[in-house]
Amino acid sequence: MSLLNLVRAWPQTLLRVAVISATLITMQAHALPSFARQTGMDCAACHVGGFGPQLTPTGVRFKLTGYTDTDGQPGKVPLSGMAVASWTHTSADGEPQPHLKTNNNLKLDEASIFLAGRMADHIGVFIQGTHNGVDRSTSLDQTDLRYARTVEVGGKDTVLGLSLNNNPGVQDPSNTLPVWSFPFVSSPAGVGTGESATLLNGGLEGRVTGASVYTLFNNSLYGELGTYRSMSPSTQRRLGLGEDLQRLGGNAYWRLGWMKDQKSQAFHLGLFGWNASLQPDRTVNEPNDKYRDIGIDGSYQFLGTRRHIMTLNGSYIRERKTEGLTAEVSRLRESRLNASYHFNQTWGGSVGLFSTRGTDPAATTTGQLLQADWTPWGKEGASAPGPLGWANLRLGAQYWIYNKFNGESIAAKDHNTLYLFAWTSF
Repeated sequence: MSLLNLVRAWPQTLLRVAVISATLITMQAHALPSFARQTGMDCAACHVGGFGPQLTPTGVRFKLTGYTDTDGQPGKVPLSGMAVASWTHTSADGEPQPHLKTNNNLKLDEASIFLAGRMADHIGVFIQGTHNGVDRSTSLDQTDLRYARTVEVGGKDTVLGLSLNNNPGVQDPSNTLPVWSFPFVSSPAGVGTGESATLLNGGLEGRVTGASVYTLFNNSLYGELGTYRSMSPSTQRRLGLGEDLQRLGGNAYWRLGWMKDQKSQAFHLGLFGWNASLQPDRTVNEPNDKYRDIGIDGSYQFLGTRRHIMTLNGSYIRERKTEGLTAEVSRLRESRLNASYHFNQTWGGSVGLFSTRGTDPAATTTGQLLQADWTPWGKEGASAPGPLGWANLRLGAQYWIYNKFNGESIAAKDHNTLYLFAWTSF
């Protein structure tokens, strides 16, 4: 079956897997965090700071080999749950929004169930279903189904894989692309990084289906090529996504990277891009808008003896958009940089810089983000008490500082946001 045919068949496959997931969830509601149970390793083996999406080299390898590594013990159920609750305060009261107060919002941000882990020798899944506590909706969230196997090429181990997913970048192992970049949680009552974003930065998140083939040669050289297509409005409704009338035309997603694991430290450098045509409204016969997103990214991890861990992640995305009707060209540039430090996989501090600038001055949003967090469990010798031994918890505080917001400087500080969160998986 060709890559294009896989993309065409993917919405029906996605629906079938969602139904199977719902059945399993009904049967096995007692499941614990699936990846840790499957491998028998502590969360800190794969996750920087013992929690969250930021991956160590071990975590990167686990993802690229299809979520299939195991300790060989039977009876592992590939189900987990997650919840995030928070309190948000902004410097000035905001405009009234559905299900939100104008300030000081105490909310259950989201609650998720995951079907995540090994399905067969070379097949693994990561499927997230999420209830949004603010807009009170439930939908299919991030999804990544993989087939991967390791072969020998020129005497070197080579991973060959196929990913079926619903968001460009969700399959990526780094923490520099928008899907998995810092901050890993943010306030639903805040304004985030502004109203303008590149197409690659969530422009069609969850509303497309795609297939990509990838390879990792000698644990160092990574390459990936894929393509996506829009879900139909009816499929979007069935999956709880509402209805978006945009339609994706011809497109290509690509990724090149070099990574090096030196045990006590790790490096990564990469290039990535997404060329796409997009019809803003599928009910109107108009020329497609053309997008060309291209980016560069890099990361560094100092792991040492795992007592003191430092990370640095950065990315730059440049987008060129050509309007289908007018042929007018506009540009958007997104820069992200963050550094973090974790002591004993427990106490963490992070600082981030974000910048979005465009041809339109109103697209500009810049600022800084500070975070402090505490993760009591998930490392060797520190598990949750009693039967919740595989559970995990992170308590944290973020402070967002805006220099400009949607082109405005004077009123930008009104959006400064304090966000206190409790994030747990079980």
